[in-house]
Amino acid sequence: MQKQSYVYIMTDSKNSAMYVGVTADLKKRMQYHLSTFNRGFTSKYNVHRLVYYEVYSDIREAIARESQLKNWKRVWKNALVMGKNPTWEDMLPQVLEYNPVG
Repeated sequence: MQKQSYVYIMTDSKNSAMYVGVTADLKKRMQYHLSTFNRGFTSKYNVHRLVYYEVYSDIREAIARESQLKNWKRVWKNALVMGKNPTWEDMLPQVLEYNPVG
């Protein structure tokens, strides 16, 4: 049995910076993006909101989809997010299984 894989889109609080990634463990990857160990793009630009993800049964398909999305125009990515998450709600609480207070 193959493990699930994910293609995901994250953004900052103003939806101005966007990150597209791929992973075999979405929960673990989100924890990494939020951690102090992360010194990459998501940390530099405060991209900490998960607004979209797709599930794949084959990592090769997920990698191909990530490459495709990275080459898309921003307006196309925005439309993709809007189709699944029209309010651009942060999906991190669902993925990390917590309910932040406040």
